Amino acid sequence: MNNIENVDSEVTNLLALEQHRQQSQLSLIASENYSSPAIRAFEGSIFADKNAEGYPGKRCVAGCEIADRLENLAIERAKAAFGCEHANVQVMSATIANIAILNGLFKSSDQLMAMRLQDGGHLSHGAPFHVSGRSFRWSFYGVSKVDKQLDYDEVRSIALKVRPAAIVCGGSSYPRLVDYEKMHVISQETGALLWVDLAHTAGLVVGRAIPSPFPYADVVTTSTHKTLRGPRGGGLILCKESLAEKVDRAVFPGFQGAPKMDLIAARAALLAEVQQPRFRDYACSVLTNAKALERGLKDAGAELVSGGSSSHLLLIDLLKCDTTGAEIEKALLQSGVATNKNPIPFDTLPPSKAGGLRIGSAALTTRGFDEAQFFNLGILIGNIIASHDKNKGLQTLTAFVRASVEGLPLFNHKWVS
Repeated sequence: MNNIENVDSEVTNLLALEQHRQQSQLSLIASENYSSPAIRAFEGSIFADKNAEGYPGKRCVAGCEIADRLENLAIERAKAAFGCEHANVQVMSATIANIAILNGLFKSSDQLMAMRLQDGGHLSHGAPFHVSGRSFRWSFYGVSKVDKQLDYDEVRSIALKVRPAAIVCGGSSYPRLVDYEKMHVISQETGALLWVDLAHTAGLVVGRAIPSPFPYADVVTTSTHKTLRGPRGGGLILCKESLAEKVDRAVFPGFQGAPKMDLIAARAALLAEVQQPRFRDYACSVLTNAKALERGLKDAGAELVSGGSSSHLLLIDLLKCDTTGAEIEKALLQSGVATNKNPIPFDTLPPSKAGGLRIGSAALTTRGFDEAQFFNLGILIGNIIASHDKNKGLQTLTAFVRASVEGLPLFNHKWVS
């Protein structure tokens, strides 16, 4: 690593620029986080060069004795962390996990159900422009116009009508918790599998900060970053033992070739890390900080979809403001705050502009931001949204960012076990 500049100075320069960008900006992007130094060390390690196509004890190539031990260790740690019966640690992302499950457990003629994309669902849950939507039949449920929260009566009504093979719950921009017990009752009544996409809130589940989808879910898919605070480019499938063989065959040979063993090493380390007391403290802090951010935004006059958040994620409603999500995203980035424009329920703007802004507390909590800082940040962002003189608000926010990032690590020492 000390000689990489001599190997490729152009890429080395880009690496330095990205390091500076991350350290000098505040990330409120709900799908981002920073993994620990230990996890980053395992990613890109010597395991990156090992072909281990297949599963432990059933590889397609020789020399996998140590790789087998590593993958079995990751599997056992995943089962212990989530309290599930079976785990597959090979998938490259949560979206790939979703596609593998679709192809491994269902037929193209099967009817499936998921949350509408605009109401907070994910594109891999049947969006018409996505392969999941082009290959399977979908019906969609959503949120109530009154409180912008999940309408479980609507979910039940649609499920009774279409009798889906599976009900998918979870998404990418729904700020409230899903009542897994209610969804389980509906799935049992209609003969559907209950499939939970836990990508955004997995860390809050293993940190015991919010309820778990187990034992209600039949299958759970998740990424390993976001609130789980692990490496990007990793996914997990967690399921009941009765689905284990189908799930594993869906991943390999059904959808993927050889897994990246260095990523499995990083996941194994992550799955030990999340079972430590400090990670539980972290998960609780993510929720506390999200509520502080919510209070700051509300005090400044910002309106939040569903009235607030029950997780790390907040969705700001901009439809009544003389602005768009794209405009606020661009303005905040000029001051050093990274966010993302996002459609909201009953949005009247195209996705390229969007009537909302999605933010989250996980990444800045990792950096060490406290409750007071989150509250102040919420005030500053809310003032910019509500103000007719955005330049003044942006100047104040810029000064706050510069003062906040001074000496601020990407991974705060207090979370190191």
